[in-house]
Amino acid sequence: MAPRLFSLRFLRSLRRDADAACRERAAVARVFKKTSGNGGLTLYLGKRDYVDHFSKVDIIDGAVKLNPADFKGRKVYVQLACAFRYGSDDLDVMGLCFRKDIWIQHVQIFPENHKPTLSAMHETLLKKAGEDAVPFSFEIPNNLPCSVSLQPGPDDKGKACGVDFEVKTYLARDRTDPDEKIEKKDTARLIIRKVQFAPSQVGDGPKADICKSFMMSDKPVHLEISMEKDLYFHGEAIPIKIKVNNESNKTVKNIKIVVDQTTDIVLYSADKYTKAVLTKEFGETVEPSSTYENTLTITPLLNENKEKRGLALDGRLKDEDTNLASSTVLTKIVEKEVMGILVSYKIKVNLMVAGGGLLGGLTSSDVTAELPLLLMHPMPEGISNINN
Repeated sequence: MAPRLFSLRFLRSLRRDADAACRERAAVARVFKKTSGNGGLTLYLGKRDYVDHFSKVDIIDGAVKLNPADFKGRKVYVQLACAFRYGSDDLDVMGLCFRKDIWIQHVQIFPENHKPTLSAMHETLLKKAGEDAVPFSFEIPNNLPCSVSLQPGPDDKGKACGVDFEVKTYLARDRTDPDEKIEKKDTARLIIRKVQFAPSQVGDGPKADICKSFMMSDKPVHLEISMEKDLYFHGEAIPIKIKVNNESNKTVKNIKIVVDQTTDIVLYSADKYTKAVLTKEFGETVEPSSTYENTLTITPLLNENKEKRGLALDGRLKDEDTNLASSTVLTKIVEKEVMGILVSYKIKVNLMVAGGGLLGGLTSSDVTAELPLLLMHPMPEGISNINN
C-alpha cells in the first residue's frame, strides 16, 4: 500500500512540474515588444494587464534591449505615466496638449542606474531579448485610477479620451531639461492597462421600497424591489424581484427598468453626467386593489449602446473589443482627486400609474425605486485576489 501511495504522489508531482513548465513556455510566447524608429531601443513586457488587488497592484517587470551605437552620449530612460486624455491627437495644435499627467515616474537604465531585483518575468524577458538587455521595474500606487476610455462618436478619429497608462523608453541628454526635444524615432512605447476584478466574496443583494399616494385615491401604491447579490459580471443576466401592492383605485399600466451609468470626471469638478445603458419595458398591468409579484431579467450590454458618445468603457488596447466600464471600487486610502474617472451604475424600476375614466391619461403618475449595481469582471483563473 505504501509504495502505491508514494508512486501516486510522485506522479502528481511530475504533473505539477509539467504544468508549471507549460505555463512558463506560454508566458514566453506572449511577450510584447516595440522597437524605436532608430532601432536602438526595443521595449519588452510580459503582459499588458496589471491587476489592482485593492491593497497593492501587480509590479510592472520589463526589459529594454539596447543598441548604443547611435546614442551619441545620450542616456536611456524608462517612464511609466498615468494620464487623462481629453482630446485626440489631431487637436494638438499650436503647442497645446490635450493630455494631463496624473502620475509619472522615471528610471535611468543606461548608463546603469536602476537595478531592480530580478523576478521570474525578468529572466524570461532577458532570455527572449538576448544580449545587451537591461531590466526595469515599476510599482503602480494603488490610489491611481483604472484604465477607462470614453466611447467616441461615429465621426470621431484618433485616440479615445480617457485614462490610460503608458510605458515608454527614450533617449535624452538630461531628463530634467524642459527645453530638450525628444524625437519620436528615439522612443518606444507600449500602452498597458490597470484593471480591477470582482472579489470572490459577493455581498447580499440590495433592497428598496417606496409607498406613493395619489390625488383622488384614498390608498397608495407600494413598490418593493430587490436583487439576489450586490455584484454581477459583464454579460450576466440580472434578475430583479418586483413586488407591487396596488391599494389605490388606479391601474399600473406599465413597468419600465432603466440601468444608468454615471461617469464622474473628478479632474474637473463639473464634469459628471449620466447615460442610460439599458431601457426595457414590460407590458405588465396591476389592477386596482390587487398585487403583483414577479422576477424580471435584464442584461446591460455595450452592443446595444455603440452609438452613444461619451459612454465609459473599460480601457482598450488599440481597436480591440471591450465592454461597458467596470464599476470603480474605492478604498479608504484613495484620494478622489487623482482617480481620473469614477464609474457607477444604478437600476431604476418605474411603474406608470394611470387613473380611470376620460382623464386617466392626464392624471397618470410614476412610482420609481432605485438599486445600486456593481458591474465587474470575474477574477481569471490563475490570478489570486490577495485581499479576499
